[in-house]
Formats: sequence, structure tokens, C-alpha cells
Amino acid sequence: MGLWQMLVLAVIQGVTELFPISSLGHSVLVRTMLSWHIPKTSPDFLPFLVVLHVGTATALLIYFWRDWKDIFSGLWKARGRASNPQARLFWWLVVASIPAGLIGVLFEKKIKVLFANLLVAAAFLMVNGVVLLIGDRLKKRRSEHTLLQMTWGKALIVGAAQALALIPGMSRSGVTVVAGLGQGFDYAASARFSFLMATPIIGAAALLEIPKLFLIKGHVHLEAMFLSGLVAGTFAYLSAWVLMRYFNKQEVEALRPFGYYCLAAGASALLWYFL
Repeated sequence: MGLWQMLVLAVIQGVTELFPISSLGHSVLVRTMLSWHIPKTSPDFLPFLVVLHVGTATALLIYFWRDWKDIFSGLWKARGRASNPQARLFWWLVVASIPAGLIGVLFEKKIKVLFANLLVAAAFLMVNGVVLLIGDRLKKRRSEHTLLQMTWGKALIVGAAQALALIPGMSRSGVTVVAGLGQGFDYAASARFSFLMATPIIGAAALLEIPKLFLIKGHVHLEAMFLSGLVAGTFAYLSAWVLMRYFNKQEVEALRPFGYYCLAAGASALLWYFL
């Protein structure tokens, strides 16, 4: 994998992980449509993915550091119990992370088969677009809650939606924001919970793969990987900054532009494939 390919994929990871347009789907589409033959058995491939995800998770941790500070402060005061709002938010995030974690571990091999399939990525990118458009309709029909009105059941529903992002083309942030809207939260609250969820789930996936780095034999381009991780983290931070301001200002139809984009991108990829 060349440096410029690594940097392009780093930018895609940093932007599309938070924008509701599927980082995995875009990665599959770009690699396939540009005829980038990057074998998964390459000694560079696994550490490259790990570094990108560590960069993204670190950026989110930095951006939401005040939230995490309050969460752990509340958890400390409650001595681990869910007896104050911030401690409860911590446990709601834990509950929300369980479905995707379990499904990812149990069906890892079957899911990975889809990772290089352009048809799957393009089709589900269009499905993701429809889901986003449905989310805007849900927003109109529901009352608006703050995160303090989250419940165990609502957290589990949002977490179950997150598991859909294991399919290329389905956006983790997109489906979780829509799930939040469906539970009565506004755009800003849904996005905040979605982005807070991203840190533990992405961080856990990265930590799961890090031990494998020590088993890799041969030369890996550490400098290029570090630069790629920095690029992915930088764009993830900027994406979080842009999106939180966008969702705080938008009261209606905030997901519509992303929904139309996903429909157009997925349809274009299918036309490219068949024509």
C-alpha cells in the first residue's frame, strides 16, 4: 500500500466515521472503483486499520473530554452505582455497546466476507440513505428529550441499531442518530450519545487487534502509519466539530442531505459496476 493510498483512506475514515454516510462502505467503494488491490494478508493491512481506528477514537476522546470528565467524576462519586445522572450515562453507554460487541465477536468471519463486496456496500449505502430520510420523519413525530431522560431500554435500542453498522454501507453514526430520534431525542442529543458511544466501541475494537501487531512478521511502514493515524484523527475531530454545530442549529430535516447523498452514491456505484 502506497503512502498516498494510506492518506486517502485515512481521510475517508476520519470524515465518514462520524458523518452518517458509512466509513466502511466508502472504503469498499473507493478501493474497488479505483482498482486498489490491497490484500488483507499484507503485513501492513492490519496495523494500518488499527492505527486509523486508534486515531479516530483518540480524536473523539479529546473532543468530548469534558463529557468524559463529568461522566467519570459522577461515576466516582456514585462509587460505581447508577445513582446520579452522569454515572447512569456511563452505564447507558456500556449497555449500548453490548449488542455490536457481541455480534462482532460471534459473527466476525461471516461479516468480514462482506468487506470487499462492492454490490453489498453500494446496496446498503442506499438503504442507509432511506434510513436517514425516515429519521427526519421520526423527528417530526416525537417529543424531544435530553440525554438525562435516557433509559436502559432506550440505550439498548440505540445499541442494537449500532450493530447494523457492521454491514458495509450502513453508517454507525447514522443508524444510532436515527434510533435516538425514534426514542424521542432531538438531533443534538442523539448525535452526542452516538459520538460518545463511538469512543468505547472503536477503542475496544482497536485494543482487540493491537496484540496481533506483535505477531506480524516483516517490514511495516511505521512512519506512514503514524501519519495516517494522525490524519484520520484530525479529520475525525473536525468532523465532530462541524456536525455538533450543525445538529445544534438544525431543528428539522437535518439528515435529509446525507440521505440523498447516500442514495446517489450507492446508485452511482451500482451503475459503475453494471455498466
